[in-house]
Amino acid sequence: MSKRVLDVGQCPPDHAAIRRLLEMRYAADVTQVDTPAEALEALRRDRYHLVLVNRKLDFDYSDGIEVLRAIKADDSIADVPVMLITNYADHQQQAIEAGGELGFGKLELGKPTTLERLDPFLGNG
Repeated sequence: MSKRVLDVGQCPPDHAAIRRLLEMRYAADVTQVDTPAEALEALRRDRYHLVLVNRKLDFDYSDGIEVLRAIKADDSIADVPVMLITNYADHQQQAIEAGGELGFGKLELGKPTTLERLDPFLGNG
């Protein structure tokens, strides 16, 4: 059974790069949504192993940290791991403080440190 990932708020080129990495490395099934409401609806409807949230959602420039907080505030979905996609260390720290996992930036996609962060959630172990 492949792992399921919800990708929230990425622009089309970034989503394609993330999807390619996750499909090739983990054979993951990646679903994309654009808005915070779509993310919450998808999580309440289906089970995901990991959520990746853009720091600023491409569709409406919503704050990714607020999406993370909304997920963690909902007891029915709060246990799903969430990573913020950002190159900024201070935003990564805010995400961790809000209950997220240490994420990665688009510039780090495919680097060993990024794969080490993804492995616990998407690897076969």
